[in-house]
Amino acid sequence: MRTIRREDIELLAPAGDWDCLRAAVANGADAVFFGVEKFNARARAHNFTMAELPDIMSFLHLYGVQGFLTFNILVFEEELSEAKELIEACVNAGVDAVIVQDLGLVKMIREISPDFPIHGSTQMTITSPEAVEFTKPFDIERVVLGRENNLKQIKQIGDQAKLPMEVFVHGALCVSYSGQCLTSEMWGGRSANRGECAQACRLPYDLMVDGVHKPMGDVTYLLSPKDLAAIEIVPELIEAGVRSFKIEGRLKTPEYVANVVSKYRKAIDRYFDGEDARPSREEVRELQQSFSRGFTVGFLKGTNNKQLVDGTFPKSRGVFVGRVKQILRDAVICELEAPLKRGDGLVFDAGDPTKKEEGGRIYDLRRKGEKLEGEAEGGIIEIVMGRNDVDLSRLHVGDRIWKTNDPALDKRLRQTFETDKPYRTFPVRVAVSGKEGEPLRSWWTDLRAGHTVFVQSELPLVRAEKRPMDEQLFTEQFGRLGGTIFELAELDVTLAGELIVPMRELNAMRRSAVELLEDERQRPRSYIKREVGAYDDVPASAAAVAFGDELPEVTPADRSNVELTALCRNLDQVLAVLETTDVQLIYADFEFIKQFPAAVEAVHAAGRKIALVTPRIHMPGETGYFNNILKLKPDAVLIRNTGAAYFFLKHRLENPEAPQPQLIGDFSLNIANHKTVSLFLETGLSKLTPSYDLNIQQMVDLLRRTDTSKLEVVIHQHMPMFHTEHCVYCTFLSEGTDYTNCGRPCEDHRASLQDRVGMSHPVRVDEGCRNTVYNAIDQSGAEYLNHFMELGIRSFRVEFLEESPEKVREILSLYRRAIDGEINGTQVWRSLKATNQLGVTKGTLVK
Repeated sequence: MRTIRREDIELLAPAGDWDCLRAAVANGADAVFFGVEKFNARARAHNFTMAELPDIMSFLHLYGVQGFLTFNILVFEEELSEAKELIEACVNAGVDAVIVQDLGLVKMIREISPDFPIHGSTQMTITSPEAVEFTKPFDIERVVLGRENNLKQIKQIGDQAKLPMEVFVHGALCVSYSGQCLTSEMWGGRSANRGECAQACRLPYDLMVDGVHKPMGDVTYLLSPKDLAAIEIVPELIEAGVRSFKIEGRLKTPEYVANVVSKYRKAIDRYFDGEDARPSREEVRELQQSFSRGFTVGFLKGTNNKQLVDGTFPKSRGVFVGRVKQILRDAVICELEAPLKRGDGLVFDAGDPTKKEEGGRIYDLRRKGEKLEGEAEGGIIEIVMGRNDVDLSRLHVGDRIWKTNDPALDKRLRQTFETDKPYRTFPVRVAVSGKEGEPLRSWWTDLRAGHTVFVQSELPLVRAEKRPMDEQLFTEQFGRLGGTIFELAELDVTLAGELIVPMRELNAMRRSAVELLEDERQRPRSYIKREVGAYDDVPASAAAVAFGDELPEVTPADRSNVELTALCRNLDQVLAVLETTDVQLIYADFEFIKQFPAAVEAVHAAGRKIALVTPRIHMPGETGYFNNILKLKPDAVLIRNTGAAYFFLKHRLENPEAPQPQLIGDFSLNIANHKTVSLFLETGLSKLTPSYDLNIQQMVDLLRRTDTSKLEVVIHQHMPMFHTEHCVYCTFLSEGTDYTNCGRPCEDHRASLQDRVGMSHPVRVDEGCRNTVYNAIDQSGAEYLNHFMELGIRSFRVEFLEESPEKVREILSLYRRAIDGEINGTQVWRSLKATNQLGVTKGTLVK
């Protein structure tokens, strides 16, 4: 087994602005990730501009730090030209890698440059060795695993896939799998896959069980996870094969960046120095101070649903100080659990974050009435708040007290990067030689970067009459590197005789050498770059309608060729579909795989076709699910993740004689542009479902540049909003911690989450015990049926959730009649609105 070296481990820091960039470098980051303008998953960060790319890379490379540009969003059809511009700017600026979500963008990058480094973003939802294998034909050199992978899985993926693993170790946790959250999109038209997450998981919800409200006391933030802090398990992460320790936080302050980076730098260094890598209590408190909703190791040690969510508050609290023991006329008494001093910021937590909370700065500290100077470490103290800061009459005995701000800590952290001194220095070796009558020659080697530069004096060496130059003099003159990023480490002097040049020559040589060495460090990395057009690969069948040509009218013959498919979530719905003549292909998306055989038997007995649906997430060791699907011999498989795509494509290749189900890609593959369509079709999928992130205009833009015969549009559905490893049933309806001991309440009960306006959003479980939260209201794109048919769409899918058999038949009949031209889309809409208890929203198709 290869020994892991310190240089094998990368500490990767976030940067939302220049101060964060400096803070990361000053505190020991090996690499920094940052976004520019609109193409990144933190649209609310300050972000950099494309024009700043050369300066950013020059600054980072000067200090031997790598710079990765985050391009971790979906790219819509009309944005491909702009996206190409940004990629070309990255190639020119020598960016070390681009972090990508959209596989269509991966395709375009490879068209532009075969050797430009690509990292697969966590938004690619890569959680299994098979998903990593799927990316290998595109030469993705690193993948960022899902935050839901545990240490054992990380090691398994790394060992099998033989690619470096990048893992989030600190920062905010999404409750949903990255790249699989549609909540912001659904409720506010702000897509998380576009960097506009509205943090719907941080809102309060009531838990409804079988339609009845379940009282939860002060636990209302049912989907708001604590913050990830893996600093306690740094050794385990290194030994599991994690090669890049990624810190979340491009929306955070430079003080946060300085704090977190420095703590993880120390922990990693302590591990390689053979010391105890675990942090001290003070270090943990300082991490909490910068930002904390409470700390957790997330899923790294395995699933423990009881530890992921606190449920009583959704925002950063800082450090827990203690509880209010008594309220005096001008102060509160508290038994301290963490140090306090004058000037610290406090908030008093009465257990309801939705109401105004009292808080402010500490004016004085007293012990038994006596004023305290300096920091109070512990014991019972009286806290006097700043004048008019806190209304003591609103406080209660038992209220929790949190330290939200520590000015002294912030000042100390700022001093690490607000300095004129270089943030790091690097050793140089200097070799000097010369003889009388010739220039003094010197070779300066940057030992860390491996560059050597040659500098010689302008004047020739002459014989020294008094004090000839010796090693001590060169050490003094060439060692005067203060204020630069270099320090003299080795010196080799070979002079033929007792020689001298003026001191100003030595100074000039030193300055010139520093300048040349810095230039070498800052020289952009060089990549192959080809000239390609963003739309050069638009298929010929799509080109006719790509540039505003008149769309052909839909004829009755066209309408009769349009296929209507139905996705069912229970056997009763399947049987209801079979009673109609409208649908030839039925998708079975059941909670438990044991329900599949009856559906396959019923559909085949009726002479229809059935597609079995894979889970949205595929973890290591879960290919048994796919094997079970194959045993049932379905006509098609609806593929919901790249791990499943790889498995079924590999099976087809290795078993050409076996029955070959049609492979259809679903919405969760995040297909948002024609390049992603091409990529999946080229890998072997035969039909694809566009991403739910597309609004009507973006959908039309995609259809105009795509072979629409290969697409199926979902026209009616309950939007699957959150898809999460966190199980609501296990957390709140059982005493257990995971599927092994929860007692499976999901088999006996139906849970939903009721939002602030009274809508109850159903929570459903899949075979892997993952939860999907569906929108309470079904949505329809019926008004656009004709437009889609004019663009060549010949397959539409209706998805059911809890609909009764009668409702299933009614909905299918309406859509079939609309496709056949008997009624228009608006009539479908109105009819559904009139008969559906909750009404129907037009959702993402009409943003």
